[in-house]
Amino acid sequence: MTRTLIASAAILTLLAGCSSADTSAEVGLLADHGLEDKTAVQVVDELDRLPVAQRPESLMASVQADRLVLSDDQGEVALDIPDDRFYVSVAPYASETHECYFHSLTTCKGELGGEQVDVTVTDDSGEVLIDEQMSTFDNGFVGMWLPRGITGTIEMEYDGKTGQVDFGTGEDDPTCVTTLQVT
Repeated sequence: MTRTLIASAAILTLLAGCSSADTSAEVGLLADHGLEDKTAVQVVDELDRLPVAQRPESLMASVQADRLVLSDDQGEVALDIPDDRFYVSVAPYASETHECYFHSLTTCKGELGGEQVDVTVTDDSGEVLIDEQMSTFDNGFVGMWLPRGITGTIEMEYDGKTGQVDFGTGEDDPTCVTTLQVT
């Protein structure tokens, strides 16, 4: 019985050591990029709005359905996205696009950076969730926090041209939409 207790204590000590190492690495990664004490929503909003030239080259930031995954040469940190929110980042385009599924806040770049677009987001029940003029970020994307667990359409108008795309905010849906062509 004593051996079992000693072995259990050793395992708990080892696990506690791993846990604090991971925590300090997470704190270091976030602090190195000025993101400590911020929520996933705050980090997403801050990084997606940064001018392309100011985006940290050593940081990868992937918006997934339920979490934001940040990584650099120190390791990886995952920040939970609130259960009732879903981030959809849309890059409208006229002639050039790229494939994307999970939006990368530091590397994704669309064709129409810094442009005015009229955005209408409607869910499948017909409720208009967003109807406003927005500016694409420097990276060519428009980021929107939408309710989780819905489907609908996103319509954008740019320079007299219009495009529309279906979207979903479920656990298997993309956070990066690069298929909205304005024609």
